[in-house]
Formats: sequence, C-alpha cells, structure tokens
Amino acid sequence: MIVGIGIDLVESGRFLDWSAFKKQRIFTKKELEYADADNANAEKHLANFWAVREACLKALGTGFGEDIAFSDISVIHDDNGCPEILIAGGAKAKLKELAGTTAKIHLSITDQENFSAAIVVIEKQ
Repeated sequence: MIVGIGIDLVESGRFLDWSAFKKQRIFTKKELEYADADNANAEKHLANFWAVREACLKALGTGFGEDIAFSDISVIHDDNGCPEILIAGGAKAKLKELAGTTAKIHLSITDQENFSAAIVVIEKQ
C-alpha cells in the first residue's frame, strides 16, 4: 500500500554560488564527492540531491527541523549507478512511524537544462 508520495522541482543554478561550508552542512561527503567527480555538472547533481530530500520530506509528510536534519536524507548509488535514498536519524523514525519496518522507497530523478526533479513514493509492504 502506498503511504506517501512527494515530488520536487528545483533550479540547478541556485547551487552555483553556495559556499563549501553551506554545501558541507547540507550534503553528505559521498554526495559532494559524486558531484565533484563530474565538475562540469556538479550543480546539477547537487540540485538532484536537494530535490530528492524535498520530495522525500513531502512523502514523509514533514519538513526539515528539530527532528529531521539535512543529513538524515541522502542519495547513494548502487553498483549499477542507480540512485537510492539512504535514511537515518529523525527521518528514519518518521518512516518507521508511517510505514513500519517493511517500508520500500521508490525514487526517480530527472534533470533537463537548468531544472532537476525527483519523485519519491513510500510503500508499506
């Protein structure tokens, strides 16, 4: 049963002028390394990662704040390069409250020109 759906659209140009400090506060070390490995498109990767965070929060029915930190939701890639959501901390507690321990998270990311979008569906199995 689907218990949460979230979508987000973000303009990648907003990440061009972010300081290293701000990026390190928002994104994980692995995400920054992934973005930096494709220097020509680094801001697009960061926009993708940001869109995933926002879409996931919407699917969880919450936002960033006292209980959920920026680092609680991050993007990793499997051996085939497919993106997956890694959830920790307060976000993990909210996921467990929403879908129990059998939750499955579906993720789709797309980008074109200056925009990135992500869709997150949370399924209770």
